[in-house]
Amino acid sequence: MPGYYRDPDAMWREEDLPTEQAIKGLDIGEDVSDVGTSIILLHGKMHALNILGTEVWKLCDGRTLDEMVAELKDKFEVETSVLEKDIGSFLINMKELGLIYEK
Repeated sequence: MPGYYRDPDAMWREEDLPTEQAIKGLDIGEDVSDVGTSIILLHGKMHALNILGTEVWKLCDGRTLDEMVAELKDKFEVETSVLEKDIGSFLINMKELGLIYEK
């Protein structure tokens, strides 16, 4: 199974306050999917990621989809199959945008 890597030219930062708000929201069962917790800049374009996207982005250091799911399944209270689907879709989208690659 291929590993996923961030484009080394991408600049990114995690936003502290929105991340704290998203984590608090998750703890009480709120939908925090629209809360931007990090920003990626690449080739003059800016991309905002929510809490799940940010956590997956941080794991794009050669890990496989299965490794990412295993790493995040305890952090997000969702069935493993749902998490696998969400992460898989996110990775496809990020590849299409040129932000990550497989190796």
